[in-house]
Amino acid sequence: MDTIHACFKEKIGEVLLPGDVFSFRLPESGDGSIKTEKIICGPGLRRNGEEVQVCKSGILRHKQPNMYWIDSQQRRYVPAKGESVIGVVTSKSGDIFKVDVGGSEQASLSYLAFEGATKRNRPNVQVGDLVYGQFTIANKDMEPELVCIDSCGRANGMGVFGADGLLFKVSLGLVRRLLAPQSEIIKDLEKIFPFELVVGMNGRVWVKAKTVQQTLIVTNLLETSENMTSQQRQTLFKRVAEGSL
Repeated sequence: MDTIHACFKEKIGEVLLPGDVFSFRLPESGDGSIKTEKIICGPGLRRNGEEVQVCKSGILRHKQPNMYWIDSQQRRYVPAKGESVIGVVTSKSGDIFKVDVGGSEQASLSYLAFEGATKRNRPNVQVGDLVYGQFTIANKDMEPELVCIDSCGRANGMGVFGADGLLFKVSLGLVRRLLAPQSEIIKDLEKIFPFELVVGMNGRVWVKAKTVQQTLIVTNLLETSENMTSQQRQTLFKRVAEGSL
């Protein structure tokens, strides 16, 4: 059988379906021993013994040296430790805020998980507020937990935000494209209007431009660009910038 690198490199950029299986056994060495190749399986791939199984439909992606994942267009979010998300505060119970993050259950957020928060100096968080935070606990056996500080106790851009602006939902595939270094979509949008943008890994995006009209235009362009090619997107953005739409 081919090694997983040989198999996967032939499939990079192609659509894979759930049930596809690849082996990562290396050919036997001269002494008769069998070696396995070390890889990192990202979202959409599952390791099972000496095989890697595809569990989501989507496009196979690769990052050097040995990381593979499936780039899917799913909308349902599954919390993962370390991911930054946009949540909506739904209730307060004692010292804990309940936050809707778009998953199967709500996440908990302690009032002490904010920069400078103490028992006497509590953060001003109200039901309905938007918070940008990071998961510290996220697995199927425990309730997800959010914090709005980094490992050094600093906010680092996290916390309550979004007094104005517009919150909307996109696919997780578009989120990854927006968060990619040197994102082409963001670069093209910046040529039209100046705006503020917050993107959560849970598929929520918050936008604020100078006026309500510009905010709505940026929102519509982001939603429309998901299923466009690079050339189609640039043509549309150019027409909007010239005022022909």
